[in-house]
Amino acid sequence: MLNFIYWPISFVLYCWHWLLSQVLDPSAGLTWILAIILLTWTLKAIMVKPTLMSLRSQRKMQELQPRLQEVRTKYANDKTKQAEEMQKVYKDSKVRPMAGCLPMLAQIPMFIGLFHVLRSFDRTVSVAGGIGHPAGEPMSIEQNRSIGNYFFEPEQVQSYLDAEFFGVPLVANLRLNSPVLQDVTTVQAAMIIVPLIIVIAVLTHLNARMSLNRQEARRASGKTQAPQGQNAEMMQQQMAMMSKMMLWVMPGMLVISGFIWPIGLLFYMLSNTVWTYVQTRMVNAKMDREEEAEEQAKIELKRTTAPKPGAHKRDTRTKKQRKQGNN
Repeated sequence: MLNFIYWPISFVLYCWHWLLSQVLDPSAGLTWILAIILLTWTLKAIMVKPTLMSLRSQRKMQELQPRLQEVRTKYANDKTKQAEEMQKVYKDSKVRPMAGCLPMLAQIPMFIGLFHVLRSFDRTVSVAGGIGHPAGEPMSIEQNRSIGNYFFEPEQVQSYLDAEFFGVPLVANLRLNSPVLQDVTTVQAAMIIVPLIIVIAVLTHLNARMSLNRQEARRASGKTQAPQGQNAEMMQQQMAMMSKMMLWVMPGMLVISGFIWPIGLLFYMLSNTVWTYVQTRMVNAKMDREEEAEEQAKIELKRTTAPKPGAHKRDTRTKKQRKQGNN
């Protein structure tokens, strides 16, 4: 059903693994881990421009808040007219309200595709859902090793299944629910998985903290307006709840779900959070420079259009109007 996602993602992973195999052991766990990291960063790099566009759209939305608040107040009793007038404001300002959500929405199919492709290397469990794996009928180890996985030939499937990180297969999770993991103990898997989960959760928390600190700083400087109107208190409570979710709930969910993820997917999450942390700092710096440049341009425009000191205001009236005014 989602082959249009699975095939391109498996192709990018295939290309990175092939390139790395020119200088590294194709069957080594390090080679596969680096391929997963580079695949993740390739997908994230594709989203840099849409992310910048999204942030610029969000900034424009903040600038429009006073006008939007006027519309809400003026047409408080006519929701249809209110919606029409708000759409006019968006159209006049060339702002698309949904543009800020696009990067987040676009990453969902990417994650689903990567999750599926990596899980489909091990189709001996019913949740894998890879090619040639009928629903509810897990493959035997021999079947799994003899069937390809999208762009990967059976030999490469075998290579991934045999790939290890400090002696633990990349397909291992703490449940050890795959026949491929018969010789792996929970302690061995935990020695790799638990530190990865902790680092991912901490980085996720730091990313959320950085975003929230920036929002608070912008609000304190007046660049972002606090919610106003009748529902202001409720909106502030919702914002506080969202902040807590970003800071604590999301990392907590990653900790819980991370215990059922194989090591290969955990390296995807690790590389994703590292990229997000670096990108957020760089993008914020760029947005600050753009805002400063815009402010300087506005100041310069006011300076050049303001009348010179001592200059008289030009009388634009006609001769007849001036005569009538003098009388």
